[in-house]
Amino acid sequence: MAKSTRKHNAPWTSADLKKLRALAKGKKSARLAAMELGRSTGAVKYKAMVEGIRFRFIEQPAGVQASIARRKKRAARKKT
Repeated sequence: MAKSTRKHNAPWTSADLKKLRALAKGKKSARLAAMELGRSTGAVKYKAMVEGIRFRFIEQPAGVQASIARRKKRAARKKT
């Protein structure tokens, strides 16, 4: 059985918290922060909530982001 790279039930170190704050400040999503920290998304979101850290980036699938960009382009073309 392969070993997981995630930190199962490992205590949060001060370095982990520092990196979590930096990722949130850098407008990364909680999902991407979880991947970088090697923890689950739920663990990252919960710790952020407890520590008062906000992830303001809203995760959206790539298709949704592309369609929003297309709508903005169309609206800009109609104005001219």
